[in-house]
Amino acid sequence: MSDKGYRILLVDDEADLLSLWKLRLKNSGYKVTTALSGEEALVKLSVVKPNVVLTDLRMQGIDGMALFEAIRERNKTIPVIIITAHGSIPEAVEATKKGVFSFLTKPIDGKDLILETEKALQFSIGDTLQQDDSNKWRRDIISKSAAMEELLSRSLLVSDTDSTVLIRGESGTGKELLAIAIHRASSRKDGAFVPVNCAAIPEALLESELFGHAKGSFTGASNKHVGLFKSAHKGTLFLDEIGDMPLQLQVKLLRVLQEKQVRPVGSTTPVPVDVRIISATHRNLEEAIEYKQFREDLYYRLNVVNLELPPLHERKEDIPLLAEYFVQILSGDSKKPVKRITPEAMRILVDAAWPGNVRQLYNVVENAFALATSSFITEDLLHDAIKQHQKKIVPLSEARRQFEQQYLIKLLKTTQGNVSEAARIANRNRTDFYKLLNRHHIIPALFKS
Repeated sequence: MSDKGYRILLVDDEADLLSLWKLRLKNSGYKVTTALSGEEALVKLSVVKPNVVLTDLRMQGIDGMALFEAIRERNKTIPVIIITAHGSIPEAVEATKKGVFSFLTKPIDGKDLILETEKALQFSIGDTLQQDDSNKWRRDIISKSAAMEELLSRSLLVSDTDSTVLIRGESGTGKELLAIAIHRASSRKDGAFVPVNCAAIPEALLESELFGHAKGSFTGASNKHVGLFKSAHKGTLFLDEIGDMPLQLQVKLLRVLQEKQVRPVGSTTPVPVDVRIISATHRNLEEAIEYKQFREDLYYRLNVVNLELPPLHERKEDIPLLAEYFVQILSGDSKKPVKRITPEAMRILVDAAWPGNVRQLYNVVENAFALATSSFITEDLLHDAIKQHQKKIVPLSEARRQFEQQYLIKLLKTTQGNVSEAARIANRNRTDFYKLLNRHHIIPALFKS
């Protein structure tokens, strides 16, 4: 591992061996702190904040296993390697079950010492999760890979400008999380962050959702709807899947970006808005422009700053970090004892293809966590979770809302906006039918031929 700055806490009551191992680790580029006893190690633990602890098993007072248990109570994310000349196979197996990362047997070969330390560092997540105040803006983005760090550095630079940002990346890479991080780091952080998925909202509703509609703009519109642009005033509007926005609406969005004002449906009075736009897409917009599916002038308006999130398979060093973080979150949510992913299981996660990226990784870990009957998440659980992972079923209330919305749109398309005919087919009176339309912000006039 080409580290420059990982911290190792090395513990042994034999000073000569301690000096020898320290020299080997320092020569490999690690920052090494030593302790001659378990008691001294615990004092130094909170000061050093090590990425890995290597400790002798047999020591006076607090021995290696007792030290491991004490470290686990304080921070479950630090890998601990036990060094012993007396370790038996049953003892090593029992310690590994308790969560010890691995064993090294004296006399230790220098190459084995470095190799095992490098392996443990791949599983170390303590540094990233203990973020100081200056990193709170990116607290939801769990990463230590060079590609992500470079991307986050660029994101921080652009956060305090009002430039539009286009975030690209495959589905599940965390585009919305990056948009939230940019908002948190910006001068607009006290304003609202308003996300909208342009692909999830039917075309007939998207204009009203974005720009709002006036009271009385259609029969039954008893209240005005301010729209998401107005809701994001002085804040950030995140337009996810912008590549799926209908062409007719792209024209109106371009006008809003140019004039900094919106015109609600059914109103002649423009409303000024002060909004920072961050958009995202997994589509190839250049190709969409070529096929006349996306406006070139809007593309240049949105693409002032371009940020690209790498797929998970290109940042494999982040997989252990993310998996352990997800286990911590799930343990907290379920109020169950913290589970540990075994080293064999973690290697399965690291080697998997992850076409669904971070979102798929979370779902697989959640599946395995729920099915684990012991304090360990094992390789067989992860094999099954990866193989059987399917798209989550939405809650009944959301399924009902989606069906109702699509049903109303289909009715109005069929009747070309004739509300009386649509209400008759739906077997509802006109008043109730208009209330339904209003609830879903559906404007009948948009369906008239």
